Amino acid sequence: MSRISIVDLEVFYHVGVPDAERARPQRLLLSLELETDFSAAAGSDGLADTIDYFAVSQRLLSFGDGRSWKLIEKLAADLADAILAGFAPSAVSVEVKKFIIPGARYVSVSLTRRRS
Repeated sequence: MSRISIVDLEVFYHVGVPDAERARPQRLLLSLELETDFSAAAGSDGLADTIDYFAVSQRLLSFGDGRSWKLIEKLAADLADAILAGFAPSAVSVEVKKFIIPGARYVSVSLTRRRS
């Protein structure tokens, strides 16, 4: 299996437990690893034979429009489900980085989901 990675894509989503924290979009960094067999694309040089990572990134950029989450754990699960449904990788790993704790570079959660 091969992987396509998107690393530290900057997005702005409404996330946080207190209402005041969710009131304005927060800067988050998203990283994804999509497991897929892209041997056909390596041979054909054709986009149709792989996952269009530009389309994935555009989906991630707009994913937060009109939505909010209390927990980044829920956000990560929702992102993974959307990528599995929309782009059909064999598996997807998602990391969400949030910059909320003073003195810490970031807080993050990660999860991996496989297509059933």
